[in-house]
Amino acid sequence: MTRIVLIGAGSAIFGLGTISDIFNSQVLEGSTIVLHDINQSALKKTVDTAEEYKSKLSRNFKIEATTERVKALEKADFCIISIEVGNRFDLWEQDWKIPLQYGFKQIYGENGGPGGLFHSLRIIPIVLEICKDISRICPNAFIFNYSNPMQRICHAVTTKFPELKFVGLCHEINSMEKQLPILMETDFSNIEFKAGGLNHLSILLEARYKDTKKDGYPIIRRKFDAYFSSVVNQYDSYHKSKPGGERGVFRELYKRYGYLPITVDSHLGEYIQWAHSIADHDGINEFYTNYKNKCLDFHNEESSLAQFFDPNRKMFEKIVPIIEAILGNKNVVEAAVNVPNNYYIDQIANDIVVEVPANINKEGVQGLRLQNYPKSFALLLSNQVGVIKLTTEAALKKSKHLAYLALLAEPIVDNPVTAENLLNTMIEIQKDYLGYLS
Repeated sequence: MTRIVLIGAGSAIFGLGTISDIFNSQVLEGSTIVLHDINQSALKKTVDTAEEYKSKLSRNFKIEATTERVKALEKADFCIISIEVGNRFDLWEQDWKIPLQYGFKQIYGENGGPGGLFHSLRIIPIVLEICKDISRICPNAFIFNYSNPMQRICHAVTTKFPELKFVGLCHEINSMEKQLPILMETDFSNIEFKAGGLNHLSILLEARYKDTKKDGYPIIRRKFDAYFSSVVNQYDSYHKSKPGGERGVFRELYKRYGYLPITVDSHLGEYIQWAHSIADHDGINEFYTNYKNKCLDFHNEESSLAQFFDPNRKMFEKIVPIIEAILGNKNVVEAAVNVPNNYYIDQIANDIVVEVPANINKEGVQGLRLQNYPKSFALLLSNQVGVIKLTTEAALKKSKHLAYLALLAEPIVDNPVTAENLLNTMIEIQKDYLGYLS
């Protein structure tokens, strides 16, 4: 019997979204779903809802729940991690707003920039503790991480525990399923594509029609301006009103490098020193407000829960098809996974975790090489290599000085004295989480 452990199962959307995907899998029928969270109240809400819909839908799964991580991991086959530390939105807003007060023009503050550093240094130690337990209790388990900052968490884990079968997953690649059929005027089933880079800084490298093998980029280029200037992004439930929302950095990257970005300004702009000057800040703020409200209100909206557990809807995330492919040794290609570079992108150091397509079979996840990756864009990615490595070192060595050096490596940080003052301020404000740095 397959045991699937959800670590962070009490989170607003991850837990129930993943459970509902599992419920809709015939391959996984009869499996045990182990729900773990340190927040007992949030965990209970997830468990009660899962049990309710298991009964309503007559699904054959066993559901276990525990706040004890060691117990949850016993005999695990698959571990799926999606966690946050502390009050997610309060800390996020500190990461975002305080560096701005110090004059560092960052965007969003979740994954890149100074905010991404503080977020990383809070969450990496906890993920490492989880992986330490996995390496001791269920070392052969397949581990999939959804937690952000994806690049830095994955690098820290694969550096500390290179023997673990650890992969990062992000749903931003799903934008291609929504955009490409409209741009290419064909059904998604008739499109084959390749994308890659770093998580949240990835580009569409190739798009082709399966039936004719013709290149799809000529029509994408012809339709780009009209589509992204006027169309309301109907696939994005967070951008309620702004046509083409969050497309300032997006459009500039496309214009300058010639490739369609995978995601939008709030993610792309976190890694680019000139992004703040052209980003769609109205769209970013709108996205954040709607996302925050959706997460905070989620458990209180019966309509949201019912929609999640609609047996006719598409999979919420990619994790269930990946698990099915591993169990069935299917040798299918997944469009985007985050794994240590192994000459998948030539211009990036091999220990850096890159986002690339992968083959999935009983051995797990094997990244695929992206030949002829554009050098110009690879050099933009390379700006993050030092930041990623220093963040990992700072977390592993609990070093305030290395955290400071990681901050200086950030492309948008332009003043060493102010950077030091910012770091001291953040350690004091978030001392419950960053106080380990010395």
